[in-house]
Amino acid sequence: MNIYALRLSPDQDLRKELEGICLAENWSSAWIMTCVGSLTQAHLRMAGATKKTLLKGPFEITSLVGTLSQDGVHLHITLADGTGRTMGGHLCRESKIFTTAEIVIGYDANITFERTLDPNTGYEELHVQRQN
Repeated sequence: MNIYALRLSPDQDLRKELEGICLAENWSSAWIMTCVGSLTQAHLRMAGATKKTLLKGPFEITSLVGTLSQDGVHLHITLADGTGRTMGGHLCRESKIFTTAEIVIGYDANITFERTLDPNTGYEELHVQRQN
């Protein structure tokens, strides 16, 4: 396993930047280990929803988890507003950094994450292949 750490700056798009890093680094399998920071706005797809919701912040990022690969990303985020109320969902593009996002990513060249259609869920789900 290898580690990649980075910091994103104000107005960067959290999901778009993570997708771009994954492509630039040519990772076959990566995952979010930790993330702290803040967003001015969050674009989320809530559980069971088909439409995305744009929320205006600022928000603290209290959790970011998920997988990244050349075949796609699957990220969930939990945010806290100014009152400490939390909300979360699938992270979508147009989620903009407020002050910072400090992120640590793990990756392993001996594993490949692929997304294939699962007839049981109707979604492209994670399929893991291990190299010998």
